[in-house]
Amino acid sequence: MDISIHYAFLPHDNPDAALGFYRDTLGFEVRNDVGYQGMRWITVGPPGQATAIVLHPPAADPGVTDEERRVITEMMAKGTYGAIALATKNLDAVFDRLQASGAEVVQEPTDQPYGVRDCAFRDPSGNMVRINELS
Repeated sequence: MDISIHYAFLPHDNPDAALGFYRDTLGFEVRNDVGYQGMRWITVGPPGQATAIVLHPPAADPGVTDEERRVITEMMAKGTYGAIALATKNLDAVFDRLQASGAEVVQEPTDQPYGVRDCAFRDPSGNMVRINELS
């Protein structure tokens, strides 16, 4: 089978802050920016790669109840709703850039006991962004 990951979805509660983080801090390119009924979907991705992240309003799904929206909002605020793992060849440089930008540091670069060296941040919406170092 020839299958690849095309999109991953992460919620945002502030499209401008999300755009600033993913475009300006991480250096992703904006592939689409769509507004509809006061909401905004922004597709970003690393230059030269086909994979992308769709930053979406969590309340957009018409099947989500008011109670579920409340829970989603609470989970986003705690950083327990969305997560993504990225990878880089130079973890220390990426960490320094993110830290200098004021991004919320969750974990400094660490050699994990399971064989990965990584760090972690939260994006402006509270999503966990882990970054692994490629060897």
